[in-house]
Amino acid sequence: MFIISLRYVVPVEQVEAHMEGHLAWLEKHYASGTFIASGRKVPRTGGIILARGVREGIEACVAQDPFVVNGVADAEIIECAISRAVEGLDALQD
Repeated sequence: MFIISLRYVVPVEQVEAHMEGHLAWLEKHYASGTFIASGRKVPRTGGIILARGVREGIEACVAQDPFVVNGVADAEIIECAISRAVEGLDALQD
């Protein structure tokens, strides 16, 4: 399991210019089964994505995010081994 933490490095107005491409990128990786959850940080300083796969694949995926490509966000990839989850969130466990 991977936690991808996106942090905006420009004002949100500049991020918005790349939102359509970012949403299409998210959809592509949800459809492939790589992404299992995502959402904005509160306050809106970036976002979080929960992903599964191998690190090299996740790194390649993140490198294609329009936010990252266009330099409006930095990404941190955190790997974790989920050993326990509430009922219904079994997909989070390794």
